[in-house]
Amino acid sequence: MSKYEYAIDFDAIDAIDIHTHVEIDGCGHRSLDDELMAASEQYFKSGAERTPTIQTIAEHYRARNMAAVVFTVDAATTTGHAPNSVEEIAEVAASHNDVLIPFGSVDPWRGKAAVRRVHRLVEEFGVKGFKFHPSLQGFEPNDRRFYPIYEALVEERVPALFHTGQTGIGAGLPGGHGIKLRYSDPMLIDDVAADFPELTIVLAHPSVPWVDAQISIATHKSNVYIDLSGWSPKYFPPQLVKAANDLLRNKVLFGSDFPVIQVDRWRKDFATLDIKPEVEPFILKTNALRVLGIAS
Repeated sequence: MSKYEYAIDFDAIDAIDIHTHVEIDGCGHRSLDDELMAASEQYFKSGAERTPTIQTIAEHYRARNMAAVVFTVDAATTTGHAPNSVEEIAEVAASHNDVLIPFGSVDPWRGKAAVRRVHRLVEEFGVKGFKFHPSLQGFEPNDRRFYPIYEALVEERVPALFHTGQTGIGAGLPGGHGIKLRYSDPMLIDDVAADFPELTIVLAHPSVPWVDAQISIATHKSNVYIDLSGWSPKYFPPQLVKAANDLLRNKVLFGSDFPVIQVDRWRKDFATLDIKPEVEPFILKTNALRVLGIAS
């Protein structure tokens, strides 16, 4: 086992994709059950391979002179589906550390075991942040039962990336496959940001239908950022584009949601937005460096 360390030339790369999924492990186990995987394929209509391996992801981003944050989501308690191995993601990322940045995931319902796992994944495997999906994991982020997890993140000085808003997982299925959207209301995460001012938080995706709340939170809390993944930029709410171009130019990050949103499509559609030339580098790379603790 080799602990992940950065070997990315951050000056040379064009961009950092803060939001990419590893949906399959080395044994062929997929991160979602077959019904959810099929539903998400139908929802996103990507037309590309839905479950590329982490090695394929590395090659994909290397060819584009970009780095990518890679992760899975551990939602075993609520879904009954075993997660992909976070350890494997970190280990393979360590062998592609010129282009990949591993994030961890813990099942928030595992209590003290989740806290211990945060420390182990950072200290032994070198993960650089953690991904949470409140709707899929079935938890309210501001429930104080989960605060020890955030305390561990603060101790390890790594950021938290929270899914917010609508989700393609379960979309179109009866009852949304039991997945509840309200858990991903960003106002629940506003409580976390207030109670943990030293914790860097990224609100993933345009938080439809709570975009105005998302903008307010990122404006109000210096420790809160927004990533632009999960939607083609041509569908971004106009108030989010305006904020990214001005008030939140230092708080908004490039993210694709690869493989469900292809990075080439995202970049192509982003180029059609009226983004100021001086702002674009902040969105594509500079703000991510700050979130990752690489730049102040």
